Amino acid sequence: MNSPRWIKRFGASLLIGGQAITSTAKGRIDKSDLIDQLMEAGPGSFLIVLITGIAAGTVFNIQVAAELSKQGLGSEVGGLLAIGMAREIAPLLTATLLTGKVATAYAAQIGTMKVTEQIDAITMLQTDPVEYLVVPRICAMVLMAPVQCLLFFTVALYSGQISSTLLYQIPPSIFWNSIREWLVISDMPFMLVKAFVFGLLIAIIACGWGLTTRGGPKEVGSSTTGAVVMTLITVSIVDVLLTQVLFG
Repeated sequence: MNSPRWIKRFGASLLIGGQAITSTAKGRIDKSDLIDQLMEAGPGSFLIVLITGIAAGTVFNIQVAAELSKQGLGSEVGGLLAIGMAREIAPLLTATLLTGKVATAYAAQIGTMKVTEQIDAITMLQTDPVEYLVVPRICAMVLMAPVQCLLFFTVALYSGQISSTLLYQIPPSIFWNSIREWLVISDMPFMLVKAFVFGLLIAIIACGWGLTTRGGPKEVGSSTTGAVVMTLITVSIVDVLLTQVLFG
């Protein structure tokens, strides 16, 4: 009985990812392409992370501050926002944004190269396509995903503070004091660990789906969609496991 194609592609993606990580460990990184990929995963995606961070911090805070203010617990708003953002919302939403912005680009670029036989040409030139195409993208994502997550977290806290001060008259000093009281020292490193793992998964699955694209140009679209769906499912499952391990 043949297993579904998505399972084969997922397995192939993990193998490609393993090969890319091994090559990275050996220092086989194309520095020129790495700069381009860092720009794509970093500055090229800052604006969408910034806007979503502002919206997330404000909306979350409006919901929380409204309820807590009714209970006379307005002084705890900042702490709840910080914990919610650090432990779950910042890494998960950042991963979702990077999946939509960067993973689609990776899968489409490599998928197009596959169906137009550029990958075959690279192989014929005795260049390893995984080293040439996948390694720079994985390096870029694992470096930039934690940076993006930290940006999201910082922006969300500041937008939360501004909205709670303007809408619920909670003084900034009380807001930041509650963050210091609630936020555990390990929360920040664990948040970045989550972002690092999510960045690795996004790059591996997107590049794997691109390299396993078959057929003509029409298949590139299906491949890109499949990469996004599989990435979001995998990140969600891994998020549950990481939350249990890190914060359980």
